[in-house]
Amino acid sequence: MKPETPIALPQRGPALHERREQIIRAALDHFRHYGYSKTSVADLAKAIGVSSAYVYKFFESKQAIGEAVCTHSLGQIDDALREIAQSENSASDRLKELFASLLSKSLALFFEERKLHDIAAVAAANHWNSAKNHRAALYSILKHVINEGRESGEFESETPLDEVCMAIASVMTPFSHPLMLEEKTPEQLEERVLVITNLVLRSLVK
Repeated sequence: MKPETPIALPQRGPALHERREQIIRAALDHFRHYGYSKTSVADLAKAIGVSSAYVYKFFESKQAIGEAVCTHSLGQIDDALREIAQSENSASDRLKELFASLLSKSLALFFEERKLHDIAAVAAANHWNSAKNHRAALYSILKHVINEGRESGEFESETPLDEVCMAIASVMTPFSHPLMLEEKTPEQLEERVLVITNLVLRSLVK
C-alpha cells in the first residue's frame, strides 16, 4: 500500500456557500433514511426548495454529492484518530488506541448508520477520492505516531519509516474497509485487532 496524497474533491460554486452546506445536510438526511441509490438529485433539490439545475451549480453529479457526504462521515473518524495521535500518551499506547478506535468507529458506522456505511462501501469499491483521502489521512496519522515513537527511543528506527507505515496501514485495512467489515462478526474483529496490535507493537518496540 503506497502512501496517497489527499485529492481535492471536484465542486462547483463557492466552497463555503451556505447553499452547498444545505445540500450536503439534505443529502446526509436522505442517504441516512433512504440510501444513496434510492435518492436522486431531484429529491435533494425538492427538500431544500430549489431546482435540480440549481443543485448542479454546486455539484457536478450525484456522485459528487455522495463524495461530500462520504467525506463528512469518514472525516469524523479521521478527526478522532488525529486527536489520539496528538495526545500525550506513549507512542505504544497511542498506536493501540488507533487500532481500537478505528475498528469501533468503523463498526459504529456499519451498524448504526448502515445506509451511510453503504455509501462508504460504494466509495471504496469505486475508488472515490473520499476513500483515497481517508487512507491518506490514516497513513499521515500513523507516520506521526511512529516518528514520535522513534524520536523518543521507544520504537526501533532502522526500518525505513514509509515501509513501516505502509505495513501497518495494510494490516489495519480489515478493521476499516467497508466491505471487509462484513466478513467477520464484531467479536471476531475485536479479537483479531488485539492480536494484530500486539504483533505490530512487538515488531516496533526496541
